[in-house]
Amino acid sequence: FETLYALDHSLELISRYERPERPATPFQPRAGIGHGCTEAPRGILYHRYEIDSEGLVRSATIVPPTAQNQPQIEADLAAYAPKLLDMPEDEMTRQCEFLIRNYDPCISCSAHFLRLKIERD
Repeated sequence: FETLYALDHSLELISRYERPERPATPFQPRAGIGHGCTEAPRGILYHRYEIDSEGLVRSATIVPPTAQNQPQIEADLAAYAPKLLDMPEDEMTRQCEFLIRNYDPCISCSAHFLRLKIERD
């Protein structure tokens, strides 16, 4: 229902749209640094941009949730994997993939992304 409402509302907005006299507001670029953060499905997404006096991006840093979660994912895998050593290798891999997807379901887009190196005594 929400999609239908959004489409109907979009058509209404388009039908009432009036083209402005000027398509853009003139501006003078200036140097500066901007920061931002937005909520993403996997956590907070941080941005930092440095702009020069010509309005060009000189540096950009984006820190996605995956990068923030990585240390904890690795720590949890290190604690969890030894408990799975009695399982067949393919099941152990699958269980570790489940753990990773708990933090970052987008990683699951790459099927069979995990390769385990198992060293048994």
